[in-house]
Amino acid sequence: MLTGATGFIGSHALRALRARGRRIRALVRRVPDTSAGAGAGGGAGVGSGAAVEWVRGDLADADALRGLCEGARAVVHLASYIGGDEKLCEAVNVDGTRALMAEARRAGVPRVVHLSTAAVYGAGPHRGIAVDEIAAEPVSAVSRTRLAGEAYAREADAVVLRPGLVVGAGDRWVVPGLGEMVERVPAEWDGGRALLSVVDAGDLARLIAAAATGPRPVPPGVYHVGHPDPVRVGDLLARLSALGVLPPRPAEDWPWPTCLERLRATPGRASERQFALVARDHWYLSEDLWKLTDERPGPGPLSRLADAAQWYRDHLRAAGAG
Repeated sequence: MLTGATGFIGSHALRALRARGRRIRALVRRVPDTSAGAGAGGGAGVGSGAAVEWVRGDLADADALRGLCEGARAVVHLASYIGGDEKLCEAVNVDGTRALMAEARRAGVPRVVHLSTAAVYGAGPHRGIAVDEIAAEPVSAVSRTRLAGEAYAREADAVVLRPGLVVGAGDRWVVPGLGEMVERVPAEWDGGRALLSVVDAGDLARLIAAAATGPRPVPPGVYHVGHPDPVRVGDLLARLSALGVLPPRPAEDWPWPTCLERLRATPGRASERQFALVARDHWYLSEDLWKLTDERPGPGPLSRLADAAQWYRDHLRAAGAG
């Protein structure tokens, strides 16, 4: 049973689960046009493999969840609300997760995988920390409610995943946000030395599918999910520039205080906190789940970006035209 199947990460996970031959019951607010061959996440098509049973419903409606987990061998909960409406954050990320986990327990589902976020740790900087090595200090309604939702998942003996930055086809947040920040702060950011936990959406989907369906059950608990090797933000921006996704890299290198001053002086959607998430260290030790699932991390997110470059170029061009 899968939630979030038409979203960014969920559409990649749907494809990974189908590739493993799993039958999937997918809870969605709107049943997609499967004849188009793509999920709403943009670029991660439904693909070939086992059948999908689409169930119309909403996490904010507890009645819609009744019986949803019956007969399931795993529940994969990837849906969340990440907008600015605090009441909707509470309804989906907390109440919806609580109701879904109660259904999973009632149905006796043996495996539960729940997607959270490393943003629960707060502002940082964070340098190579283990799970819960520092206290969670969420600073937004989204991260606060996703942390609260984690508690219900943990009660259901879930494998709770905390990714940092997720990139790939369908990403409407990380790389588009970097594009805005590059325009507002047109220089190397403090030498580009910040280390970030980054994972390609396809690689994350492999981990999700392995945790849900692999031959060895993963012990319940919280896991960081990024590539084991952190990425320098300067290298990330340079790679995106080389692929024609972002503009050429500037020659100037500004210290952190100057970067902040320029950001504050140039209006935009990204906040100072969001800028710090990519321009200062935010990396988390992420080896454990790869080992427990016997999945290989692969060459890393910078190498994977070429596969998503055309999607990013098209999306950014369309956003600019809009």
